[in-house]
Amino acid sequence: MADSPDPADTVVEPQEPSEPRLLRRLLGAGTLALDATPRARLTGWLWALAVTALGGFLRFWDLARPHSLVFDETYYVKQAFSLLVRGYEASWGDEPNPRFEAGDTSMLGTDPEYVVHPPVGKWMIALGMRLGGGVESSFAWRLAAAVCGTLAVLMIARIARRLFASTALGTVAGLFLALDGQAVVQSRISLLDPFLMFFVLAAFGFLGLDREQARRRLAARAAAVLEAGHPLRWGPGLGFRWWRLAAGVALGLAIGTKWSGMYFLAVFGLLTVAWDATARRTAGVRPWVRATLVKDAVVAFLVMVPTALLTYLASWAGWFASTDGWNRQWAASHPGEGAQWLPPALRSLWAYHQDMWRFHNGLETPHSYAAGPLGWIVQWRPTSFYYPTEVSSLTGDAAQQACGADSCSQAILAVGNPVLWWAGAAAVLVALFWLVRYRDWRAGAVLSGLLAGWVPWFAYAHRTIFTFYTVAFVPWVVLTLVYVLGLLVGPRVEEDGTARERRARRATVVAVGVFVAVVAGVGLFFYPVWAGWVIPWQQWHIRMWLPTWI
Repeated sequence: MADSPDPADTVVEPQEPSEPRLLRRLLGAGTLALDATPRARLTGWLWALAVTALGGFLRFWDLARPHSLVFDETYYVKQAFSLLVRGYEASWGDEPNPRFEAGDTSMLGTDPEYVVHPPVGKWMIALGMRLGGGVESSFAWRLAAAVCGTLAVLMIARIARRLFASTALGTVAGLFLALDGQAVVQSRISLLDPFLMFFVLAAFGFLGLDREQARRRLAARAAAVLEAGHPLRWGPGLGFRWWRLAAGVALGLAIGTKWSGMYFLAVFGLLTVAWDATARRTAGVRPWVRATLVKDAVVAFLVMVPTALLTYLASWAGWFASTDGWNRQWAASHPGEGAQWLPPALRSLWAYHQDMWRFHNGLETPHSYAAGPLGWIVQWRPTSFYYPTEVSSLTGDAAQQACGADSCSQAILAVGNPVLWWAGAAAVLVALFWLVRYRDWRAGAVLSGLLAGWVPWFAYAHRTIFTFYTVAFVPWVVLTLVYVLGLLVGPRVEEDGTARERRARRATVVAVGVFVAVVAGVGLFFYPVWAGWVIPWQQWHIRMWLPTWI
């Protein structure tokens, strides 16, 4: 019989503490290493700021051109000014645009104007007008849109960096948004949709921060329970989650810009609860479904939905404070009608919202640039915002002086970067496969904005709708494409990897780099028709890659 080993000679491997082990399982080694050193943190910010500077240059350069109300600016810019001076959207006289563009606002009356979108986006435009030089400055009209569009580049670079645990991929995401046509055009024109995009992207970023913070709390608190020798049962509570509250505020502002923000509230609410469920399951909570429903889902609903609702109602403060806003006195003039359990002001607002709902559902007026949602993902029928005949009709010396050719064009075409969007459409299919096959949470995250911003429009395909609505979900087209590029590149080959593996990865990195350069080059190529340059007609025509773009 062999002698038993001497206990003194036995080497006992030290057991890793529970918290680091849980953190690695809940967040991944890549995320934990992302900001491990001051240099890594600095680099993450410098690259994000670099692509933001590029995006800002493309958005702010010659922002005042053209000095005329472009497309739906004719509604929103004038309504924004009315909010500044009246607190509500008042009516204007006949043919007010030429005088308004000259800085004359004397046509603004006191009678209310019937408008069909909430006021947040118009308040944003109004803030830009107040800070940027007043009503006579077309730069001021567009200042808020340009600021929000530029900040969106910074946000997506930082969001993608944490989402993919890669500074390089975060930088690529920022570069793509900086050079996308929908994002550029609608940062240079004061519509409502760029503000919707800004707020829903901010909400997504806040929920990403909440996910990481909640998982760090879960790791610490679950580790304390385990190391005390107690079972996890349903797992610990995670305390009040301020980032989730911030997301509720951002989503309330999104809904206060356009009602389509409600779809983002629904999808993002489900997404954040799904993240909680997988966190509890990963931490070892066995009844993780019940635990999530009781400890997370109900609280998430009570934090996000009422916060969004209160934020939305607060956005109507100017209307509440007025006596002359549209339908403001509806309750007084309709006693005994409507929702009697509401106070008069809210009853009037509810009646107004019913009118708005009927308008939106009945909007089927034909428009030459109307486009169904199926073609949006490939930018099949983009929206022409601006193509003045006084430029296209120039001939002879006048044309030569304007553009150096026999005929000229000046266009603002809201078309996305075609290479980015066409590759993004293919990337959506890849991400769907990865979500179903591998249940990769990142695939669900990048597709969430498409589910909220694109899919619901198929129910309204009979209405008069436009491709420029895609700016609301262009960040998630970018994120989906960058996600797939990350899959192609794959993880860094370890030192013990074969030479063949290193060569294969190096070749893939080069190919992806070439693709990124092509996207950037195409973005710069299309910039003249995004920014309203006066160019030779032939130069405009070679940028019309599809006949449906004309």
